[in-house]
Amino acid sequence: METRKTQVAVPVLLAIMTLMVTQVVFAGKDSLHERHMAELQAVKASLVRRNLPGLVSPPPTPPQAVPGPRVYQVISYGADPTGKADSTNAILKAMEDAFDGPDHGVLMEGINDLGGARIDLQGGSYLISRPLRFPSAGAGNVLISGGTLRASDDFPVDKYLIELNDESSKLQYIFEYITLRDLLIDCNYRGGAIAVINSLRTSIDNCYITRFGDTNGILVQKGHETYIRNSFLGQHITAGGDKGERNFSGTAVNLVGNDNAVTDTVIFSAGIGVMISGQANLLSGVHCYNKATGFGGTGIYLKLPGLTQNRIVNSYLDYTGIVAEDPVQLQITGTFFLGDAFILLKSINGVVRGVNIVDNMFSGSGNGVQIVQLDQTNKAFDNVDQVVVDRNNVNGMAMRSTVAKASVDGNGTSWTVDFNPVLLFPNLIKHVQYTLVAREDGAFPVHAVRNVSDNRVVVQTNAPVTAQVYVTVDQ
Repeated sequence: METRKTQVAVPVLLAIMTLMVTQVVFAGKDSLHERHMAELQAVKASLVRRNLPGLVSPPPTPPQAVPGPRVYQVISYGADPTGKADSTNAILKAMEDAFDGPDHGVLMEGINDLGGARIDLQGGSYLISRPLRFPSAGAGNVLISGGTLRASDDFPVDKYLIELNDESSKLQYIFEYITLRDLLIDCNYRGGAIAVINSLRTSIDNCYITRFGDTNGILVQKGHETYIRNSFLGQHITAGGDKGERNFSGTAVNLVGNDNAVTDTVIFSAGIGVMISGQANLLSGVHCYNKATGFGGTGIYLKLPGLTQNRIVNSYLDYTGIVAEDPVQLQITGTFFLGDAFILLKSINGVVRGVNIVDNMFSGSGNGVQIVQLDQTNKAFDNVDQVVVDRNNVNGMAMRSTVAKASVDGNGTSWTVDFNPVLLFPNLIKHVQYTLVAREDGAFPVHAVRNVSDNRVVVQTNAPVTAQVYVTVDQ
């Protein structure tokens, strides 16, 4: 506020001084005029020297440059974006330079934070003859994005085009926070696309993976928290109804680890859509029409008998179903099954516990295919606990449930309700509730449940009566 007052006062004071000088001139006294002029000029110069810095704004400080993530453009390393020449060495060199670039601290022990370094494929299509790998374990916070990778005709059939792997590493986790985004990977029927081995917090986002061999499109083995999302996978490029569908093979996504997620992903051709043999994985928004069950295909295969702990929610099984071996803690909900697609519980050691198959939709061809089926070829399910199959809506298929309601009407002393057409497990009823409503005035018979076996409930009275019996059971 004081500075502002000074800035206003100085111009006013200078004007007054100028007026005084003028008046002195008109006085006509030369000697007095000269003396007054010299004094006023000295005062004026003193005021200007003291206040001028406050009147003039200091020059602005130039903005400091903010360093961004380092970008390694593969064409500058000699990669051929036309796909005619082998670009393997050039891209490997870019990966090596990114790996050796400045680090920004550490993530997990032994893993350097590379600060979001980006290996930019620059929208090219590159021929690859051997796996793309970092020089060794220990890289984190790196992005590979923006182009197409195509396997050469001599690419090893037992390898993957991108491999996050280091067999010699002794680290707890090999890599952390590696992101693969906006990639088309054409395996040329030679091998797989991506292998994520013992890595942590890996993202595979918006990728199109096709023409993998009789292997996996994506393999996730050990490690934690690989997220596959917004992606499309198919051994053959098709949109359904393919004449060669019977011959589709391979597995689009193979999760051999825990705590992973596949979300908003389409699998349009493969022998198996998703194979899971690890715990605590989540599938959400997955659309499988990889190979019809009638041709021997499976949409989702849970191959972890005795300790499943997986969730399948809000997905779409399109003419291909789900197989679960000895499932323990399995949730299937909010999912649409089309074209007689069903859920198969397969007995290995006869165990099924903590399974919820609820609130799904099933649509079929009217041929009586059961929505949930049992495969007891190896062993009967004799350890059944906390299994709920209920609240599913069904059109053109046969209902199966672990909860059932029915009623019978008649005159006599015995009423039998048969639940075999509905109940999932044979000869298993754990709880019964019933109501007998006598229709004759004044009738008050004594009644009781006399037999529960072979999924049938028998209610009897001590005297003949016209009545209706309502029964609810669960397994």
